Amino acid sequence: MELERIGRLAQRIKDNIKQVIVGKDHVIDQLLISLIASGHVLLEDVPGTGKTLLAKSLAKSLDCSFKRVQFTPDLLPSDLSGINFYNQKTGEFEFRPGPIFTNILLGDEINRATPRTQSSLLECMEEGQVTVDGETRQLDRPFMVIATQNPVETQGTFPLPEAQLDRFLIKVDMGYPSTEEGIEILRRFKETNPLADIRPVASQDEIIEAQQNYSKVYVSQDILRYIVKIVEMTRQHSEVVLGVSPRGSQALLKAAQVYAIMRGRDFVSPDDVKDIIKPVLGHRIILRNVMGKREGQLETIIEQILKLVEVPAEDIPLEQEGEL
Repeated sequence: MELERIGRLAQRIKDNIKQVIVGKDHVIDQLLISLIASGHVLLEDVPGTGKTLLAKSLAKSLDCSFKRVQFTPDLLPSDLSGINFYNQKTGEFEFRPGPIFTNILLGDEINRATPRTQSSLLECMEEGQVTVDGETRQLDRPFMVIATQNPVETQGTFPLPEAQLDRFLIKVDMGYPSTEEGIEILRRFKETNPLADIRPVASQDEIIEAQQNYSKVYVSQDILRYIVKIVEMTRQHSEVVLGVSPRGSQALLKAAQVYAIMRGRDFVSPDDVKDIIKPVLGHRIILRNVMGKREGQLETIIEQILKLVEVPAEDIPLEQEGEL
């Protein structure tokens, strides 16, 4: 698949989602970046901002299987992965797959599940496989977890551990709509739910092909060094307890490559890295003082790091110069 076709595919899906979601172009872009880069997304914001609606809109835009799981404290790992049960008719044990065996898995309010259940997602999110009773089963591609959580709720919730957060390529904050967007939401949903009317605009094979080819985007040595220097600075900052891991630097590179395609280029520029850095690295940085001011403090730290790291000159290869 040519990079230009990947860009058109992303735009087609985005236009379809926008039939339901009002505004939020940057949020939709981040969701598509994660999809094409074979990553997973954590949608976090207060209740009622459209997290579940956005996830369902993406799922309905793809001709792929979709399942939704409401996470609760009594949800067991086997409720996700499936179980081996004894079939009295055949006299043998048979495997009954759980909702993890799908293409798009929506985990609603993931922080309401216990750490034991949360940890059952680690293998499938990282390796695309599930092990039940010692037998490993591969998941179909594409496989994407879209998890939601409400940050304002604490009673009956279990915050995601760092290892779980690190499995998400991107963490998306929805945010409240503007006045005009709020009016448009009321108008659009006044009589019917537009989610019921959208149809798939991308096939499973197209998504897989895009996931296999986005990495062809050119990345210069200077950009690689720029990414590594940024990641190293997160580990050295005085207000940071735990900086970004090598997995985080790989995630930043992948996201920047897809973002470059969506902006009509076949090479990564420093601006691509800057624009995507907070949703990719923000949830991977553990601060010393997190009471009440995490978001504002995190923004400041990222801005400080970007100012300290020297920005490389754009290295545009002659044979790739120009837009897609």
